[in-house]
Amino acid sequence: MSGGDAIPEFSKAKSADGQDVSLTNLSAFASGPGIKSGAEVAAILAVAVVIIGGIELALRIFHVPQYIMPPPSSIVYALFDEFPLIAPHLGYTLVELVSGFAIGAVVGLVMAAVITQFPFAEKIVAPYILILVTTPMLALVPLLILRFGFGYTPRIIAVALAAGPMVMINAATGFRRVDSAKIALARSYGASTLQIFWKIRAPMALPMILVGLMIGAIFGLLTAVGAEMVGGGFGLGNRLTSYSSMIQMPQFFAVVLILSTLGILIYVLFFLIGKKWANWET
Repeated sequence: MSGGDAIPEFSKAKSADGQDVSLTNLSAFASGPGIKSGAEVAAILAVAVVIIGGIELALRIFHVPQYIMPPPSSIVYALFDEFPLIAPHLGYTLVELVSGFAIGAVVGLVMAAVITQFPFAEKIVAPYILILVTTPMLALVPLLILRFGFGYTPRIIAVALAAGPMVMINAATGFRRVDSAKIALARSYGASTLQIFWKIRAPMALPMILVGLMIGAIFGLLTAVGAEMVGGGFGLGNRLTSYSSMIQMPQFFAVVLILSTLGILIYVLFFLIGKKWANWET
């Protein structure tokens, strides 16, 4: 396989000492070649304790008011104390995220397949995809609310519009970055365009597809929360607006902590999927 046609890998670039190096590599936080001993785990935890403890100590020494910045202990307490009230809103946000992401991902993958197989379609679709990518979806939320009301519909549409283009761009890149020699060999054996797509293009594009899905899911989460902050009476974004308006900052940061955890879980999920199904050597 030539250097220009190498299949993009999910997390197998090698450093000089042979360890895995990649922006999508979580080996520093999971079992595997990135961790050689418990000392490294202890070091990671120690740094976290020092940072969190230092923030706690500094805030209390300088008597920083909680409405400016609550100490980490207050945030953790608020998280457990308010979680029964926050949990339903977490469920609403997850419904919006999963529904909108599923719609956007399916449409994005289909569009990526179409434009890579029919170049003329790309010339027609590309300007509109560019508009979707460069336009903040939150700017469209008030318009969607005017049309569809304050329920799930405008938020799901906004999430789909945010996630779909990200999936499509990365998937199309993966479909194109396939070794032309393999395609030529398949055609010499009489393989049809559809067979080439399913047997060669799709499997080899899987790493880029997973990257697109991961980015699309994270963009979808941000859009869902932003849409909830714009309008509506439910969702984690609504809780952020409510807590900030009442200056309940420990509860506010507790919701932020939940959202950060959701983003990390999305990252880890697609990393593990890629590690299992798309982690081959070139």
